[in-house]
Amino acid sequence: MAVPVRNMVAVVCGVVIGSMVNMGVIVVGQVVVPPPEGIDLSDMDRLAENLKLFRPIDFAAPWLAHALGTLVGASIAARIAASHPMALACGIGGFFLAGGVAMVWMYGGPAWFVVLDLAGAYLPMAYWGGKLGGMRKTRPA
Repeated sequence: MAVPVRNMVAVVCGVVIGSMVNMGVIVVGQVVVPPPEGIDLSDMDRLAENLKLFRPIDFAAPWLAHALGTLVGASIAARIAASHPMALACGIGGFFLAGGVAMVWMYGGPAWFVVLDLAGAYLPMAYWGGKLGGMRKTRPA
């Protein structure tokens, strides 16, 4: 497969699988730590109001979802990449960071979580995903 095509496939796979991991962690997180009573997380129109009622523990699943989704997506992109695995992994991190910034812009959240999420869940995890996925097995001679 041509290098540019393989790199595009790597990015698409990283975004899709990273998004699946993100949503999976969110769904499991709502079961493990149910939201406070009376909050309907499926009502996106009231999400900004509901965030004010969240306890600190309620932010654990979203942070883990953002971090693990980015880590897995970046790792997969780096693993599939034909060239520049770290650049592709960081591109995945930038993509998910843009989504995080959009969520903060639309819905807000406590300042401590916004800083922790935007500074710690995307680019650092993309870097580590790039390191993990970019490890090449040496071939015997």
